[in-house]
Amino acid sequence: MKKRNTAQNRSIDYELVEKWMKNYFLDPLTSLCDFTQFRIDLYETDDDWIVEAVLDEYDSSEITVKMVDRRLDITAQKQTSSLSAASSERVRTIDFPFSIIDHKVSAAFKNGVLEIFISKTEKGLGKNRYITLP
Repeated sequence: MKKRNTAQNRSIDYELVEKWMKNYFLDPLTSLCDFTQFRIDLYETDDDWIVEAVLDEYDSSEITVKMVDRRLDITAQKQTSSLSAASSERVRTIDFPFSIIDHKVSAAFKNGVLEIFISKTEKGLGKNRYITLP
């Protein structure tokens, strides 16, 4: 794993992040949530950590992404045309081993796949916030 020489990266323990990613995929609850809620994958590049969620049954207007310190919440809820119809809400929460609000976070939604990019090099606002989907 390539480490960049920025002040922000010096505050991240990359060995801890690597161990966290490995444990995340070995956790049986992750597989259960992939089956009962929606599938999530984690990727890493030189510049970003990427969270990919398969939400092919939803439109971007039915998806919310919220960051709260170390936590990323993805909620998908079908819009219903009837007030009496029960809505089907699906939620996935990912707890990171570092504060993600201190990193630039962006998202893209295309062909039913949500990609959330957490920058390793660019600073964020340092605030809990929602991520706007295009």
